[in-house]
Amino acid sequence: MTAPARPLRRLLRWPPRGRLPALVLGLGLTILAAWLAGRAAERSALADLDRQARATLVIQSGALRAEMQRQTSLPLALATDPEIAAVLRPEAEPALAGRVSARLAEIAGATGAAVIYVIRPDGLTVSASNAGEERSFVGRNYAFRPYFREAVAAGSGAQFALGTVSGRPGFYLSRRVGDGAGVVVVKIEFEGVEAAWRAAHEALFVTDSRGIVLVASDPAWRFRTLEPLDAEAQESIRTALEFGDAPLSAMPLFPAPDGLVRVGRGAEPARLVLKRDAPVGEADWRIHSLTPITGAVARERDQARLIAVLAMGLAGSGVAVWLSRRARTRQRLAEAAIRGAELEARVAERTQALSAANGRLRQEIAERRRSEAERERLGRELAQAGRLAALGQFAASMAHEINQPLAAIRSYADNTGKLMERGRVADAVENVAAIGRLTDRIGALTRQLKGFARRASGRREPVPVEALLRGALEVAAARAEAEGTPLTVEAAPDLAVIGDGPRLEQVLVNLLQNALDAVAGRPARRVAVSVAAEGERVEIAVRDDGPGIPEAVRGHIFEPFFTTKADGLGLGLAISRGIVEECGGTLTVADAPGGGTIFHMALTRAALAEGRVEESA
Repeated sequence: MTAPARPLRRLLRWPPRGRLPALVLGLGLTILAAWLAGRAAERSALADLDRQARATLVIQSGALRAEMQRQTSLPLALATDPEIAAVLRPEAEPALAGRVSARLAEIAGATGAAVIYVIRPDGLTVSASNAGEERSFVGRNYAFRPYFREAVAAGSGAQFALGTVSGRPGFYLSRRVGDGAGVVVVKIEFEGVEAAWRAAHEALFVTDSRGIVLVASDPAWRFRTLEPLDAEAQESIRTALEFGDAPLSAMPLFPAPDGLVRVGRGAEPARLVLKRDAPVGEADWRIHSLTPITGAVARERDQARLIAVLAMGLAGSGVAVWLSRRARTRQRLAEAAIRGAELEARVAERTQALSAANGRLRQEIAERRRSEAERERLGRELAQAGRLAALGQFAASMAHEINQPLAAIRSYADNTGKLMERGRVADAVENVAAIGRLTDRIGALTRQLKGFARRASGRREPVPVEALLRGALEVAAARAEAEGTPLTVEAAPDLAVIGDGPRLEQVLVNLLQNALDAVAGRPARRVAVSVAAEGERVEIAVRDDGPGIPEAVRGHIFEPFFTTKADGLGLGLAISRGIVEECGGTLTVADAPGGGTIFHMALTRAALAEGRVEESA
């Protein structure tokens, strides 16, 4: 009875010749997955570099435009000065020219202008801020300069050129004095801007409408061109003495695949860069950036390939384990079936009951096979769901925590532009300082979020309530002011709570932003913050005059991924409640008297004693 079972056992074994095709197929799939992952990582890295390059261009273009606009009004103001008009008269005394030169030197030092000088209608300079220097402009004739001729003809002029006396490039702004009595000129130099670019390791340059490089982080690029100039154009530029003896040769930029640019020619090492440009706004200038991609893209590609290989290896191992288990299960089932068949053949004539028992045994084995397969399927689906949930929570938390400081930075940046246009430099400097603090805040957030896979530290320490309010209002006040929403604060003095200061500040910022969202667009709106001590607890309440929260919704607002906003993620209040509870407090919501919503954050009180913060007994 055992002879027929031997061929069946041989058929159930894994064929030795079948292993090689499986290994080849697995290797081919691994190579394909690594290649696809590398390509996807390259595209993602290029997209990140493109966003960074465009952001850099926006910032540097704004800085350059601000530097130029700061000097634009100076020629207009000087053209109306009576003393400058007097020095241009033929009967003006030499002593007057000296006084005007000294005054122009003071103005140049105060405004940061490179040089300021006054030219008669015949092109001769009579006064200059550098009159006392070896290379003084006084007595030199600039009638050949286009900026002089434009000012005489149209009232104002502008030109970027290489100084014939100083040998330094700069941007010349000119203005006619009176009805043609002469011209006043202000020269701006960009050495400080170029030095800042070099210090930041930024590859930037500015071109005019002809494609000639005027300002560059690399001095070797200056007065080179994006496209070759014909002989006639070069001769015209040299005749006008715009750029001295500069060769005006083309920059070594050559198109490369995937919209990239290759830099280098001859002995220079070739390298791939991402070239982007943006308008500056003055005299049809454009600012260009060259972002190296080789290191960043290669690093991302190699990491993606490694991850793909590891993932395919893990998947292959899982498949191998599954096939091995399946083969063993099939072998066990087949052997059991053989034994059952042998037993049935021996006792079939003796008892019908034993046949029935054998049938039930086969049914049980089949059910166990189905249960095993179902268990393995559910395990794989559960593991995949856990990985996707962790990834989604991390990405959503990062976006939620960083979005609020970014919104405040945007508001401060817009206000800074308006303040600069109105000449309120001191207020603009305060805004820039606030932007710097908010940037530090984002850095702290990203460092904190890097540890998302670790358990929370649970740090508790005394924190002044005044510091929490000051940090949160710095983020929310700019938006409230821009939207015209009154934001009031009523707080008892000298209060402190026990908790993690930065994380509690994040909670307060989130509550203020939610309150501003609730009252947005309403005719009468107000957001109020109140702080009061009740025994051993301190309660911080944030109230808004919005439409309120329906009772059916109120029980779910602290649940993850539940939101009533069209563009919300549903994580803000869930994260906030978790932070408050980790600090030993509570976060609740209720209807505000008279309409609206009020959030109560209750924390353990700490005592302020002799300049130190101590936990209340």
